Amino acid sequence: MRNSPDISVVVPAFNEEELIERSIMRFLDSLSAQRRSFELIVVNDGSRDRTGALLDRLAADEPRLRVIHFARNFGQTAAMMAGFLAARGEAVVALDADGQNEPDEVEKLVDRLDDGFDVVSGWRRDRKDSWLRTRVSRVANWIIGKITGVKLHDYGCTLKAYRAHVVRDARLFGEMHRFIPVFTTMHGARIDEMVVRHHPRTAGQSKYGYGRVMRVALDMALVRMLQRYSTKPLHFFGKITQYAWLGTLACFGFAGLQAIYSADPWKAFWGKAPLVGVILFVLGFIAIMSGLVAELVMRAGYEPVGGQYWEVARATNFDANAEATQPRTASIERLVPSAPLRERSPTSIS
Repeated sequence: MRNSPDISVVVPAFNEEELIERSIMRFLDSLSAQRRSFELIVVNDGSRDRTGALLDRLAADEPRLRVIHFARNFGQTAAMMAGFLAARGEAVVALDADGQNEPDEVEKLVDRLDDGFDVVSGWRRDRKDSWLRTRVSRVANWIIGKITGVKLHDYGCTLKAYRAHVVRDARLFGEMHRFIPVFTTMHGARIDEMVVRHHPRTAGQSKYGYGRVMRVALDMALVRMLQRYSTKPLHFFGKITQYAWLGTLACFGFAGLQAIYSADPWKAFWGKAPLVGVILFVLGFIAIMSGLVAELVMRAGYEPVGGQYWEVARATNFDANAEATQPRTASIERLVPSAPLRERSPTSIS
């Protein structure tokens, strides 16, 4: 197998022993029938069942299958970042391990990248999930689009194709894997959306619960802040200071008017309004100091370790000097216009 396949397919997996063999074999069969060479990178996110052992058994007979095992469960975002860092292809495609994504769509999404796009997002228009979950997802997608300005029908669809250089240097934390398209637009990426097939889950349990709603909402607030203030945090805290000090002026103005029309001006002035004004002034002072500290942290510690915050216990089918788990510095490729991806005939296992 060549060191640089055309496509790197990244699959995060956690506790999927009932499905993992069937899904991986289906992915390999489908990708082998497509016209581009590929590697399949599965990131075992600290599974506590037999998922890791099954993946190693499959990888022993398939050199195009590469497996990364996390020391513990770090979450889907970390698993996807690890896969992106390990990817050697010109295009990177993410798939879920549960078999609900259709691997035959990979070729179609990557073909769309050749039309000049940097990200092609899958849209599960005919989604095979519960009615409530589908409706909640639609509302969430609408809100995310309104707040971020990047309007997609299906942020939650893992099946997305990326030019490698727009995601390889991404620094994602929390539940931010769903916001990857937003982060890519911060670097000038062009995004398209395509309808993809979706299958019902046939075994195992979904890892997506309604308890994620609040975490996604908090991450969305952070994403919006990063969109506007990632390199100028002082401006964000400065707005807090601005409004706080305007409130201070309003409070003291109100107290002054009370004093003018009162028989006892001194007593009328020193009521509740000035106290609130002092509190707002202190809040504004704290905000501006926080902004200065944030500026110092941003400038002195910007990506000190490449954003890699997980621990890899072991890896399968990686060379001793492989860079699968090493952080990569920002690439000048982001400044280079996108070029069409190479087309090759399907590769064989040998």
